[in-house]
Amino acid sequence: MIWFLSTALVVTVAVVVEIWLPGRPAYHAGWYNVALTALAIVVVVNGRKQWKAAQCSRSRLAILAVAFGAAAAGLAGVASGLFAPDNRDVVGAPGERVRVEELGTLAFPLAGEDRTAPVVVMLDRALHAPLEIGARARNAGSFILRAVPRDVVDVEVRDLLGNRLTVTQPNGSVFLSPVLLMQARQTIDGMDLPFDSFNVPAARRVVKAILFAPAEAAVVLHDPSAFGQAAVLFAVDDESERPLPHAIALSAGGTAVHAGGLWLRAEVTSYPEIEVISIPNSSVVTIGTLLVLGGLVGLGVRRPLVARDDRANVS
Repeated sequence: MIWFLSTALVVTVAVVVEIWLPGRPAYHAGWYNVALTALAIVVVVNGRKQWKAAQCSRSRLAILAVAFGAAAAGLAGVASGLFAPDNRDVVGAPGERVRVEELGTLAFPLAGEDRTAPVVVMLDRALHAPLEIGARARNAGSFILRAVPRDVVDVEVRDLLGNRLTVTQPNGSVFLSPVLLMQARQTIDGMDLPFDSFNVPAARRVVKAILFAPAEAAVVLHDPSAFGQAAVLFAVDDESERPLPHAIALSAGGTAVHAGGLWLRAEVTSYPEIEVISIPNSSVVTIGTLLVLGGLVGLGVRRPLVARDDRANVS
């Protein structure tokens, strides 16, 4: 009986830990899932033996609950480890709705004027109420969702008279958006830097933007006082993406710069991406855990009663 109960607890705890500490590579390793499967089989086989040897229906019911609960939790853990997708980051532009297979649709809100206010992404699922994903991790059944801040660039373009010009992103996920997600990478002087581009149709210009983190910007600007301020390097081309003369400028700390006949200003802000982490189905694990605990209580309650009856018979 001790071997049966201890094995059931090991299986249940191992799967619960996958939810408490999600995203560990070991959960998808073959050895881990083979071991979990083997332990679950041991629980079922030993449970059958204990069920046959039980003396009363209450013990049989408790043993059945422990075996079924541990097997269900173990099956959920193995299914997650073998078939669930790897961890992934979902990046969306303000105002974009991104469909995530097996999960639902993530609705990224428009950036408000108050940049200090937290941005809350909503998860829309069929037959479920919308789920807010903010600073706290949220459980979405078979997934843990976390909002992780990342740097994006909000650009503003004006002509030489100061008139604001429309920014488009033909290669971006949102065509009419001044927010660059900076998902591509480019190497400059040994530094691997985020890179993006946008078009200014009214001026027939294509603008490339490279983001320098504060420490990198201090090196590029050769000014230690610039440490703590991010910078964006603009390179302006014509509509055929041919370089223009005097069309490279570095905007640091959100200052406007002149390049290629345009006034360009970049503000580096924070906008969340959603980290999607696969976990064993929380509903199945919860039910399995409750069955195991209930079975343990049932077996534990019976023993004192049996001992008390034995002492009464001896007296």
